[in-house]
Amino acid sequence: MAEQEYRIESDTIGPVKIPKEALWGPQTERSRNNFPSGELMPLQIIRAFLHLKKAAAQSNVEVGDEPEEKGKAIEDAIDHLLSLSDEELRKDFPLHVLQTGSGTQSNMNVNEVVANLANKLHPGLNILPNDDVNRGQSSNDTYPTAMNIVAVEAIDKLEPAIEHLISELKEKQNKYWKTVKVGRTHLQDATPLTFGQEVSGYISALKHDLAYIRQLKPTLYELAIGGTAVGTGLNAAPGMTEKIAGKLSKVYGHEFKVDTNKFWGLAHHSGIDVMHGALKTLAADMFKIAQDIRFLASGPRAGYNELNIPANEPGSSIMPGKVNPTQAEAVTMAAAKVFGNDTTITFTASQGNFEMNVYKTVMIAAFLDSCDILTGTITGFADRMIHGLTVNADRMDDLLENSLMTVTALSPHIGYHEAATIAQTADKEGTTLREAALKSGKVTEEQYDEWMDLLKMTNIERSKPED
Repeated sequence: MAEQEYRIESDTIGPVKIPKEALWGPQTERSRNNFPSGELMPLQIIRAFLHLKKAAAQSNVEVGDEPEEKGKAIEDAIDHLLSLSDEELRKDFPLHVLQTGSGTQSNMNVNEVVANLANKLHPGLNILPNDDVNRGQSSNDTYPTAMNIVAVEAIDKLEPAIEHLISELKEKQNKYWKTVKVGRTHLQDATPLTFGQEVSGYISALKHDLAYIRQLKPTLYELAIGGTAVGTGLNAAPGMTEKIAGKLSKVYGHEFKVDTNKFWGLAHHSGIDVMHGALKTLAADMFKIAQDIRFLASGPRAGYNELNIPANEPGSSIMPGKVNPTQAEAVTMAAAKVFGNDTTITFTASQGNFEMNVYKTVMIAAFLDSCDILTGTITGFADRMIHGLTVNADRMDDLLENSLMTVTALSPHIGYHEAATIAQTADKEGTTLREAALKSGKVTEEQYDEWMDLLKMTNIERSKPED
């Protein structure tokens, strides 16, 4: 590019050539060139930083540590940036996740952009990135504060997706509460249950997962802001951080607090780690549910074929009429990603060397990725698979008729050994249980009909649908 398309600014290292119209400054430009790889810093982080910087500016003014006119200029600049669309906002925030592990360059990216825009909006005030926008703060406490804020936001979006899937599953549970089918354990035939009972297990798993997430969520409300460089709070004005927490609580609708150990807040990210453990548990349960559904729907002629799944798109580029369980596949692939993210987060959480963890940026990127893909695939699974799911009752009846494990109902009357002999005979001779039982002479036709009540075997009267 021509030389006139650039301007020259200096930082503590020296002069830097910056695109002329860019709002960022030298530290952002250095990072943009030094760390060009990987995904861009999530805009959720940038917006959280902006809200944090606005709260800090207001709080510093209120405690008398920042001139009111400078605080107002910073606030005006941030309000403008927050009003931008993601596409517009991205133009001024070009940095990548794979930068310094403290997130220093992204903190400075925000400081520089806010300062330069404030100076444009309020000429003559000379707003400085470090001295004014970053007043009473450090990258070491602002970045983990932003991490917790965006983690809470992401969980806020995930919770309704889980609730929605539970609601769709309840519809199927209630509709098929008395639809009897073969049970399976160890991938082998087992005693009967109803499809509604089977679905109730899925619902209970998700309700437990939601409860775990909600129980753990408050740990993310503990903010590191106020710790500044190493946790001592050097250069933070008294009362500033409490005011910041109050302002952020109003913005996000959660009770954020700052009365926590700052040495822990900078060097450990236990809240992110433990919460992601709950996300991993959710992913594991979702994998199991999706796996069950796609196997039970396998076929239609050469599989279990107990369930009919919606045809959302052609299933093959070569086989006409093929329907694939694509929503289940998306869920299981998302789960695989979450399992990988959990490994990343577990490792990065262990790296709180001395006074600061230096894997912050990749840790929160992995966390947000898990939340995003779980939210999206769970919603899709609910809307495009479970909503249109139906039962192939005839196939279920056929499998029940041929099942050998319903013989379990005879055990209390003729004993385990005799019942096993009947099942083994039916299997060996290729007959039904009825034929083998009557042939054994241990059971009369009337007894067989009375004892082999398939719905009664499910103990349906003792179990209740999930509320």
